[in-house]
Amino acid sequence: MHERAGTPARPEDLIDVDALLAAYTEIVPDPANPAQRVVFGTSGHRGSALAASFNEAHIAAISAAIAEYRAAQGIDGPLFIGADTHALSAPAQRTAIEVLLAAGVRVIAAAGDGDAAFVPTPALSHAILRHNRGRDADDAGRADGIVVTPSHNPPSDGGFKYNPPHGGPADSDATGWIAARANELLEAGADIARADAGAVAAVERYDFVNAYVDTLGEAIDLDAIRAAKVPLAVHPLGGASVAYWAAIRDRLGIELTVLGPGVDPQWGFMHLDWDGKIRMDPSSANVMSTVDEHRGPFAIIAGNDADADRHGIVTSDGLMNPNHYLAVAIDYLLGHRPDWSAEAGIGKTLVSSGIIDRVVAAQGRDLLEVPVGFKWFVPGLADGSVVFGGEESAGASFLCFDGSAWSTDKDGILLALLAAEIQAVTGQSPSERYRELTAQFGEPAYARVDAAATPEQKARLGALSPDDVTDTELAGDRITAILTEAPGNGAPIGGLTVQTEHAWFAARPSGTEDVMKIYAESFRGAEHLAEVQAAAQALVGRVLSD
Repeated sequence: MHERAGTPARPEDLIDVDALLAAYTEIVPDPANPAQRVVFGTSGHRGSALAASFNEAHIAAISAAIAEYRAAQGIDGPLFIGADTHALSAPAQRTAIEVLLAAGVRVIAAAGDGDAAFVPTPALSHAILRHNRGRDADDAGRADGIVVTPSHNPPSDGGFKYNPPHGGPADSDATGWIAARANELLEAGADIARADAGAVAAVERYDFVNAYVDTLGEAIDLDAIRAAKVPLAVHPLGGASVAYWAAIRDRLGIELTVLGPGVDPQWGFMHLDWDGKIRMDPSSANVMSTVDEHRGPFAIIAGNDADADRHGIVTSDGLMNPNHYLAVAIDYLLGHRPDWSAEAGIGKTLVSSGIIDRVVAAQGRDLLEVPVGFKWFVPGLADGSVVFGGEESAGASFLCFDGSAWSTDKDGILLALLAAEIQAVTGQSPSERYRELTAQFGEPAYARVDAAATPEQKARLGALSPDDVTDTELAGDRITAILTEAPGNGAPIGGLTVQTEHAWFAARPSGTEDVMKIYAESFRGAEHLAEVQAAAQALVGRVLSD
């Protein structure tokens, strides 16, 4: 933990935006250097222009590869494109539009200026689904999309995600092909065609804000929120949801206060994260110290990250652990969405809390437990066989009242509004309801520790097998399972999970940063959790050193 974690950023913490933008065009990556190649992690390609890992050459090559990929897949409909508020997002979006237009792709970008020009990830997913509603899987007119965002990553980073016609994150088959083709183009020094300024200026436009806000009543009980006059505040944390929350306040009649100074590419108003970096992660207590001064008059304060696919929920008890809120959300939704299919399941990632398992079992539902990555929930959300999918990192989405898909990507706006609905309908805050759930199912102690890890260590961790672990006990309990594949779908975890009767831990490499994440939980209290964490770190250390 950095000594200044949770404190306001200082001038020396801020990026030089001009230098970053100059590096985007001036630095040419070396494809022979693994750190400068195109690599798609759990949420697209990410990097920094200053490190030669997110530059104009990368985006031109990726965009050309996407144009080839969609043509090979028989996709000839429009490609929706949107960008968040990171400094690198606007130039990367322009590069992509130039390349895609030159390749003959019908591109649709955001209508409006200022804050309305930014597009949250869920709004783009929502637009894709609306366009494709009623179309067959082989309909050439299907739409797909690109979101230019590194999500919650620091201000110096850029990110680039592809969402196929199902509206959610692309699977590894698609991203693997796109990355390989992009790297081929980089290695060849290909002269990629680009449209001129006139064509870019004339690109087709779409009102993402209105299309999203005007249909929120299909998934959220807005009447209940309005009637209860829940005092709600939202801090967009300088991200792409700024215009959306303003529109929700102004047009839906909700008692809502939008906090914060708006968009700032340096994010100078933020409080520092655990490692002393500026990071827009609304699930981090250090980051959400940014909203502490506003807590008094509001029942709920919600936060979103830069592309609004994550949520943070603050009640009078403070910032909720994402796992706690997921458990409450699932419990509430299963009792207040009568038209959802009784046969549909609930999706959670393997590193999410065990209390979710107990809530789902009590509701008589099937649990789909998958590796980290929202892409695993996409098929179920798209066809209605999964009514809710959630990740411990505060990303989730759920179906409309009628059981149709709302968004097949994470939706931090939707989950923030759900917190207000829960308060309005039940008269309890989500944290109050969570205390009732723990009285019924037991109270877990849960934590995640991030530790620095080299690329070599991350690769070793991601390739482990159960046979690599010879331990038979963990923190005094007999080990009951050692997993490197998810029980819900048999997909590789990309790390290791060890379970006992009362506790578990999971270790996996980050897909976006040089860190190793160790998750742990115990239903025997905080002291036992500390023992589990220590034992987990020792076990992982032994395995990686063998």
